[in-house]
Amino acid sequence: MYHGMINVYKEAGYTSHDVVARLRGICKQKKIGHTGTLDPDAVGVLPVCLGNGTKLCDLLADKTKEYIAVLRLGVVTDTQDLSGAVLRRDHAEVEPELVKQVIASFQGELQQIPPMYSALKVNGKKLYELAREGKEIERKSRPITVYEIEVLKEAHPEYTIRVKCSRGTYIRTLCHDIGQKLGCGGAMASLSRIRVGEFQIEQAYTLDQLQCLAEKGQLSRVVIPVEKMFEKLPFVSVKEEGYKGLKNGNQLKLEELQLEKSSLKQDLDQIKDGQEVRVYDHKGIFYGVYSYRRQCRLFCPVKLFLPEV
Repeated sequence: MYHGMINVYKEAGYTSHDVVARLRGICKQKKIGHTGTLDPDAVGVLPVCLGNGTKLCDLLADKTKEYIAVLRLGVVTDTQDLSGAVLRRDHAEVEPELVKQVIASFQGELQQIPPMYSALKVNGKKLYELAREGKEIERKSRPITVYEIEVLKEAHPEYTIRVKCSRGTYIRTLCHDIGQKLGCGGAMASLSRIRVGEFQIEQAYTLDQLQCLAEKGQLSRVVIPVEKMFEKLPFVSVKEEGYKGLKNGNQLKLEELQLEKSSLKQDLDQIKDGQEVRVYDHKGIFYGVYSYRRQCRLFCPVKLFLPEV
């Protein structure tokens, strides 16, 4: 079984669920999960977690994301992109300079109302299921953050924009809201996700490429180890006599650690309360992330990735 992450390039026409389903066949294992839905028409980075790496799904879903989208002014649809039914058309007689000013005004902390065509659930039912039944319900706005937004290309009434944003941001809705603020309407014409946290589009693999690697017995080459996500944390190793406690996910005493083989400071009084570390067994196998509790002088488990026997 594979454990870790693969940076998948999701092609147009696939749902995120489709990607996971096909990867189960490629990897020949069931324990696989994705890190956040990407619309079927969208392309780009979709980190997928394998084996005990599935414990990282929530962590990766929280990562900052970056997109390149094409905004088309003068059209409003029920899905907020060009795949939907057109509700309104407009000549979009607005000056490009005003368009760029309005786009720039969407940088910062915002409130966004999720679209009806989304996978969010209300009373156990997904919004897009209700939308397909012709129903529209009231949705509460949610806080999002747009860290950066800029126009890359201007070809009025289309504008190519780059957006760096927080989890939960709908780029379709962002395009719709820009159009509403301009008074001419707007919809998303295309979308590419170019980054999720540390995962870049340049290093992503298509499903066909992954299938080819699997057939050659080389798939493990592109599986990113779980510990890579925590490489900025200092590491400690457990002595052989502390191995049983580590294997059972117990707290670890200082005397159970090989501090001389760690990247922590030797002066234990300088270890800060709450300091997180990567923990390895005496053979160098990664087991998870622990946090130091200064008052009781113990390292306590935060997230464990126990190797499967």
